[in-house]
Amino acid sequence: MKNSILIIDFGSQVTQLIARRVREAGVYSEIVPFNIAEEKLDSFSPSGIILSGGPASVIGDETPRAPKRVFEMGIPVLGICYGQQTMCAQLGGRVEAPDHREFGRAMLEVKKECPLFDGVWDVGSSNQVWMSHGDTVTQIPEGFDTVATSKGAPFAAIADIKRNFYAVQFHPEVVHTLKGDKLLSNFVHKICGLAGDWTMAAFKEQAIEAIRLQVGDAKVICGLSGGVDSSVAAVLIHEAIGDQLTCVYVDNGLMRTGESEQVVSLFRDKYNIPLIHRDASDLFLNELEGQDDPETKRKIIGRIFIDVFDEEASKIGGAEFLAQGTLYPDVIESVSFSGGPSVTIKSHHNVGGLPERMNMKLLEPFRELFKDEVRALGRELGMAPELVDRHPFPGPGLAIRVPGALSRERLDILRKADVIYLEEIRNAGLYDEIWQAFAVLLPVRTVGVMGDNRTYDYVCALRAVTSTDGMTADYYPFEHDFLGRVSTRIINEVQGINRVVYDTTSKPPGTIEWE
Repeated sequence: MKNSILIIDFGSQVTQLIARRVREAGVYSEIVPFNIAEEKLDSFSPSGIILSGGPASVIGDETPRAPKRVFEMGIPVLGICYGQQTMCAQLGGRVEAPDHREFGRAMLEVKKECPLFDGVWDVGSSNQVWMSHGDTVTQIPEGFDTVATSKGAPFAAIADIKRNFYAVQFHPEVVHTLKGDKLLSNFVHKICGLAGDWTMAAFKEQAIEAIRLQVGDAKVICGLSGGVDSSVAAVLIHEAIGDQLTCVYVDNGLMRTGESEQVVSLFRDKYNIPLIHRDASDLFLNELEGQDDPETKRKIIGRIFIDVFDEEASKIGGAEFLAQGTLYPDVIESVSFSGGPSVTIKSHHNVGGLPERMNMKLLEPFRELFKDEVRALGRELGMAPELVDRHPFPGPGLAIRVPGALSRERLDILRKADVIYLEEIRNAGLYDEIWQAFAVLLPVRTVGVMGDNRTYDYVCALRAVTSTDGMTADYYPFEHDFLGRVSTRIINEVQGINRVVYDTTSKPPGTIEWE
């Protein structure tokens, strides 16, 4: 794809952040695992290539390498961390494993002018970057110059300006490298010469035309969950093909208070999209009763959903496509190479296809988008903020917010606590500052005293995180007064809870959500 960047992934936990930074610079980018990159070079035809970091050692036998043709295409190439090391090894340099390794914050000393650093760092300056390497380049290939060093990396940044090859040992994609986003912006704009005109408005028009071309006169069914992804997908597809689309909302009995009613009202009344509402809560809850393994819960929910959805879809007749809100991180995880950090696909994502008996083709208009880009598309479509900006809610719903044995009683207790928690967040004006917030009913009961009575009730955990797209997250630093107010309300108003705790765990790259 002309006017785009191809990122060859060697297994780094933060490869997706490279794509994010490039897209933030207004340039379209895609990620491809190194072991299938050769074929992608022809079909994608990029204007520039970035080689990502990775956990392997270039020194080892049969470790990942970039396709040789990458360096023969006459387009700019940027190597990052492992990407720098394999670039040097493949072009005639040397990589060794010294005694001193470099992990975490480091100071980069700029020695020479370089297009990567133009307007970012001056010659002679010292700048904070993020290092994560054991091996180190000890000899650079012919044609390269050293443009920056660090204590543990004598060739922390190198450049062959004549061939437009650049490489850095640090990670410019992470926030700990100050101005690293500007460095990547320099690569795509000044070195690759790309305009930075990839916008959501342009994507919307392209997506609508692509949907019309793919679907033709066929009917489409969209499985509506009530979340942001499926909701935006439904509105986009409806704008493209109108009443050829029918949405099916399967109520699994695991939604938050009032959410099912909100979904039905919005899509039938506000958006005027044909909608089938199937209340299958008893079917789900009867089979989930007493189940305590989170993976078993997911599989039960997935199996019943497919059965119910298939039953309702068969009533429509003639539908050839099933629309899903599959996102780009899901696609990346589904094609990760063996040994990479994302080899385990989240089991509630269906990115690997459909059961054969459904005999339908997939329509996935968001396969190229990150979560926050879907929100931006929703705004471009004029969707209501209360839907576009709502916190993400997982497919298994409250089932994974009730660790341990699932029961209707515990679900009801959790719903009441969750309503109070979100209500207080909104009252404090914090909802839009937080990426995701929810309550969890722990499978733990403690002895407590309320007034003159002894209680033996559940512990409720509260979770709130800040994030851009869910790939990394940090806990939200609530004021103590806020947490005290929420805890007091939950304990006083929700029978069955006598203790509230707040989860301050951060989510590093490559981990799944809190369960």
